[in-house]
Amino acid sequence: MATAANPSAVPATTPVGTAATATAARTHAATVPSPTAAPRSAPAGRLTVAGPATPRMQQLIADIRAAAGRGLDPGTTARLVADRLAPHLGPDDLLTPEQRLGDPARYRQHLVHAEADGSFSVVALVWLPGQQTPIHDHVAWCVAGVHRGQESELRYRLVPDGPTARLEFTEAAVSPQGSVAAFAPPGDIHLVRNAGPGTALSIHVYGADIARLTTSIRRTYHLPAGPGPAIGGM
Repeated sequence: MATAANPSAVPATTPVGTAATATAARTHAATVPSPTAAPRSAPAGRLTVAGPATPRMQQLIADIRAAAGRGLDPGTTARLVADRLAPHLGPDDLLTPEQRLGDPARYRQHLVHAEADGSFSVVALVWLPGQQTPIHDHVAWCVAGVHRGQESELRYRLVPDGPTARLEFTEAAVSPQGSVAAFAPPGDIHLVRNAGPGTALSIHVYGADIARLTTSIRRTYHLPAGPGPAIGGM
């Protein structure tokens, strides 16, 4: 996602796809939790290996394989994969009932597919109300699409300054059902939370072998996080 420190990163708020596959625009809302109040000690979600992929998911995996196999740079690959993901968000036949199960203790990650050559993985995330990630970044490019409900997000940029390094809050956003975000490191530091009253489901595609790594998170941040300039008119 684009930040002042990283203008070349893929903007997480840029809609992807053509008119036929356009994603719902992210909206900014006052209901997003305050950046100074956001807890930074939330546990990462539990990763479980999901059962067989549905026929629709198998088609999505084939579409992602075609996009990821072109050997393009991470940002371009993420945008292409986002284009492939968008049309599949919403229909009931994308996930099995088991892949929609949550965990009362923390958000849950179902590993739906890990490509044999390690080039990408597909994970279904289930968020019960109030569940959230720690502040983190990622091991590789990432595409996230909201399949059910909505996700709230707080974004940060790292201000490196030796022993006084800190995080600067840059933006808050709410992603409704159908939204797709595509981004590549660096500049991908954020916290994601289900601030709604119901369960939220999202599909994440990572440019890495999550079956081997067991997580998409490169680093969690426990630095001071102060408010920064509002972006997008907030």
